[in-house]
Amino acid sequence: MTELPNCPKCGSEYTYEDGTLYVCPECAHEWTAGETEAAEAAKVVRDVNGNELKDGDTITVIKDLKVKGTSLVVKQGTKVKGIRLVEGDHDIDCKIDGLGAMKLKSEFVKKI
Repeated sequence: MTELPNCPKCGSEYTYEDGTLYVCPECAHEWTAGETEAAEAAKVVRDVNGNELKDGDTITVIKDLKVKGTSLVVKQGTKVKGIRLVEGDHDIDCKIDGLGAMKLKSEFVKKI
């Protein structure tokens, strides 16, 4: 059985084929196989200055960020080494010294 792609609009895994189109039953989005490949290739994560980020890059936090659920703060200027890019709203997965594992948004960091 072939593996169907998730919906590029809502991420649903319940897609099905209708002729040459893929259809999402949850959001009614329709797309072709070529659009799926182009969307995956076009997913580029950029920092606040527009520089492309890649796995293993070193970044700096550009503003104080409160850590949800705690009284801790990631201070402006904190250097983070060896980032990993992931899917989702918070697209950077990293480990910050003294705080541990974190997920950051690329709009609050700049590449060094």
